[in-house]
Amino acid sequence: MRLYTYFRSSAAYRVRIALNLKGLAYEAIPVHLLRDGGEQLQTQYRAINPSGLVPAFQDDYLTLTQSMAILEYLEDEHPKVPLMPKNAAGRARVRELAQIVACDIHPVNNLRVLRYLTDELKVSEEVKKEWYRHWLVSGLEVLETHLARDPSSGPLCHGHTPTIADCCLVPQVYNAQRHGIDVSIYPHIARINALCSEMPAFVAAHPSNQPDAE
Repeated sequence: MRLYTYFRSSAAYRVRIALNLKGLAYEAIPVHLLRDGGEQLQTQYRAINPSGLVPAFQDDYLTLTQSMAILEYLEDEHPKVPLMPKNAAGRARVRELAQIVACDIHPVNNLRVLRYLTDELKVSEEVKKEWYRHWLVSGLEVLETHLARDPSSGPLCHGHTPTIADCCLVPQVYNAQRHGIDVSIYPHIARINALCSEMPAFVAAHPSNQPDAE
């Protein structure tokens, strides 16, 4: 298995967590998103992932280029360490929590969106940062509300063991902290992040522990 990754990419980060939780060995191939105009935009990498994004995941002859599809594939192919509940309602809830991050927060704060704001729309760095913080904070507020109101929430997003939802939450908290957002005002999110941050699989996946960390 090969994972084309960038140490600060939250989408790649969530896949690294899942691979580690399942105890799967993989080759990490760094793709620098800033060097030389972005290695993800070069022809060689676009032949692997036409969208010019990370991650890309390869397993034998299979190539997947969407993090959520990768997570679902890993769950189906390597079910020994499950990252989804057994019952339909639980699985749907975990997907809902994960997609608040992967569909509502992450896409509008992706690097290519931020570059379009500054390069094409000519917004200032200050406005760009306000854009980022607005969508991140609004998404975290929604996520916190879901975690607070549902009795299925345990010490982690769903029960007592990590799920795909936790794989998505932790990288987003990392982004929030990098941008000076105090996550302690979201007690459920802060608790889950603190618990996950002590688990070896999450520690190993942290951006600071990647071979391309700067």
